[in-house]
Amino acid sequence: MPAKSRRNLLLVAGALLAAAVAVPVASATPETAGQPGIVGGQPAAVAQYPFAVFLTDENGSQFCGAVLIGENSVATAAHCAKAVTKTNLRVVAGRQDKRVKDGTVSTVSDIWVNPDYTDPGTGNDIALLTTSTRLRYDTAQVTQTARYYAENTMATVLGWGRLKDNGERSDVLRSVDVPMISDASCKTAYGNYDPSTMVCAGYANGGKDACQGDSGGPLVVGKVLIGIVSWGVGCAQPGKPGVYTRVSAFADELEKRSNRGLF
Repeated sequence: MPAKSRRNLLLVAGALLAAAVAVPVASATPETAGQPGIVGGQPAAVAQYPFAVFLTDENGSQFCGAVLIGENSVATAAHCAKAVTKTNLRVVAGRQDKRVKDGTVSTVSDIWVNPDYTDPGTGNDIALLTTSTRLRYDTAQVTQTARYYAENTMATVLGWGRLKDNGERSDVLRSVDVPMISDASCKTAYGNYDPSTMVCAGYANGGKDACQGDSGGPLVVGKVLIGIVSWGVGCAQPGKPGVYTRVSAFADELEKRSNRGLF
């Protein structure tokens, strides 16, 4: 089964087709280019995870997750940042339920995409959005160390994605706890795994994972951001853990750019 990014396909067809992600394991078609959301988890409170935010197009259609690391700095996956134009991109913070209008919605004034990024399957899947509005919520701390990636360290992945592979979309923020997996085990699962810019998390028997609509969302230990939802094969399949961007590899760049800001 092909490896695919975990972006949702809710956007205008023309915009998504223009930004289709091609992962080297297999080419994605318009029907399969997205992966489902949080599988095997439970509803989570934005009050507990105020740094968890999501991305929409100008019509309010959610398609990716993201994470607040500064008042106007939002980290996400590169393939999410490239999915729509800057003019059409919105960041929604402080909103637990997508069906309501609370929280803060901001346009984006600047987008930085890692220049080494080509597609999720080759790594470097990270971007930083600068919001036009200050998002006054608690931020996640960007890890600069490798200690959080030790095998069996428990981490939490957050998102508004699907509840199972090609299943129902969640209206509310959800979370699930998953153990970190060794580089050797992840390399066994995925021949294109790059330990310098990727990290894996999940159970050998599957059952708990990120899914469609969760791309760009945070993998955290407490308030410490260690990963960005990137790609995988299906959702919560045995032997196919979720693959995340290894945030520590980009900590210096994120710190430099988030401190630059607009304010």
